[in-house]
Amino acid sequence: MEKKSNKVINTPYDDVFRTLLNDCSELIIPVINEIFGTHYTGDEEIIFAPNEHFLNQQDGEEEKRITDSSFVIVGDEKKRFLCECQSIADSSMLVRIFEYATQIALDQGETVQNTLRVEIPHSALLFLRSRASTPDKMEIEMKTPGGTVRFDVLVMKSQRYTIDDIFDRKLLFLIPFYIFSHESRFEEYDKDEDKLEILKAEYISIVDRLDEWMRKGSISAYMRKTILEMSGKVLENIAQKYDNVREGVKSVMGGRVLEYEAKTILNEGMKQGIKQGIKQGVQQGLQEGEIKKAKETAWNLRALGMDDNTIADAVNVQVALVKKWFAEDMA
Repeated sequence: MEKKSNKVINTPYDDVFRTLLNDCSELIIPVINEIFGTHYTGDEEIIFAPNEHFLNQQDGEEEKRITDSSFVIVGDEKKRFLCECQSIADSSMLVRIFEYATQIALDQGETVQNTLRVEIPHSALLFLRSRASTPDKMEIEMKTPGGTVRFDVLVMKSQRYTIDDIFDRKLLFLIPFYIFSHESRFEEYDKDEDKLEILKAEYISIVDRLDEWMRKGSISAYMRKTILEMSGKVLENIAQKYDNVREGVKSVMGGRVLEYEAKTILNEGMKQGIKQGIKQGVQQGLQEGEIKKAKETAWNLRALGMDDNTIADAVNVQVALVKKWFAEDMA
């Protein structure tokens, strides 16, 4: 996320980060374990908070900000987390974390008699680019009339993780951002076909390992496809000046969805729809969050090349409504 003229601008990397969280939320659990030293098993419930917050400005106006992720993990106890994705370090990072953390705390706070109780979420930054000087943790300090309060903002540096690290530690969430570890050598790869072949071979191994995880049932077909789709989106942006790199890596990552895979993804989408209560139908009064989930699933299935009738069956609504969603969002 970048800041320009006091306005926060979402980058394609933020969009990929949020898509992974929304569509493959279970992938964030190993990341949380890695950053915070927790021991979640992956069976815990993840409850996402609204990612839009209105922050009060000094001039009295409100500014809408979108956080990358704010969620609660329900294990033996409930813990709230806030994660931000950062491609380039800037001086606004801690200010932004403080704004989000305190607003989330206020949104979730409660007043008991004469006391307002708020809880600052466990906060972290995922750095897509890092240097030797990039800290392993940052700190926010607040001086209050009752004393000084501090809390850590932990840092994860994606470039530190090899592909073996990613699979050994189940950090598949980092795969779309793995290309950042090669960014400094793009010019070499673009000019040297032999070096480019080595990079392509590495991505062939990534796809093969994802296929193996899918065959073993460790990830779903939909999750595999999403990881590869998001990897492609990051690649398109980061390597936009290097045609050989971009096209070479895409050639070994992409390809159309196979028929068996499309059917598996469709079935998973239907199960997800049922879990979210979509099967109840709009006529029975879907809640706003359920409607949003249905639309997101519809768009994801459309991106996989499925027709409107099949999509309507997957999310269990009338095809006319699916067509209406697509028309409204494209208007």
